[in-house]
Amino acid sequence: MDVHQPDQYPRQASAELGVTERTRHRRLREQGSTRVADLDAILRGGFVCHLGVVVDGTPIVVPTVYGVDFATRTLFVHGSVASRSIVRAPEAEVCVTVTHIDGLVLARSVFEHGVNYRSAMVYAVPRLITDGDELLHGLKVLTEHCAPGQWDYARRPNSKEMAATSLLALPLDEASVKTASGPPDDAEGPDGELGLWAGVVPVRTSFGAPEADPALPAGIPVPGHVAALGGGTPGS
Repeated sequence: MDVHQPDQYPRQASAELGVTERTRHRRLREQGSTRVADLDAILRGGFVCHLGVVVDGTPIVVPTVYGVDFATRTLFVHGSVASRSIVRAPEAEVCVTVTHIDGLVLARSVFEHGVNYRSAMVYAVPRLITDGDELLHGLKVLTEHCAPGQWDYARRPNSKEMAATSLLALPLDEASVKTASGPPDDAEGPDGELGLWAGVVPVRTSFGAPEADPALPAGIPVPGHVAALGGGTPGS
């Protein structure tokens, strides 16, 4: 599921990601990529990530929503229990992971089974946003990343709601990108003679038709930008 169109954002000046010890592809190197465009496509294609951080000596992985300002190369992650840990340890490294599952690869042998996927891991020391203007900007980026058009449609957060909101900002300077695609690769070996079915079962994720809040008064139409998410027409 691609949340946005690829040409909606400006490209980074460098077309390649820098390689560090953490992002160097050591295993299945052919599945790795250092192209900024590939990182951006993975981030653009979703809005849920997993934030990995160590809290009081215990590693936790928190699912949360994110948004990306591609112009400034900034990843905004919605606050969570991890935010409190980062406040106590501002130099803590985190890892944010975004993964898309594209298919289940069923081979002739169990050993050769696999998954077609696209995945990005972003490493950084996050910054807890405290400036009001930047927090408002970050919330707009996150909202528009998830549902383009919603920021101008819905009521925006007030000062009390802003005070109760945590948002983390991470640079996109260090990231690892890997993808896997295609059919099983055991057809040329002995297993190819077993006479067993092999192939890929695609996994496709898409928005469905909008479902109104049961408390919604009659006569309020579905706004165009919401209908577009579900592939429908305004007012339907």
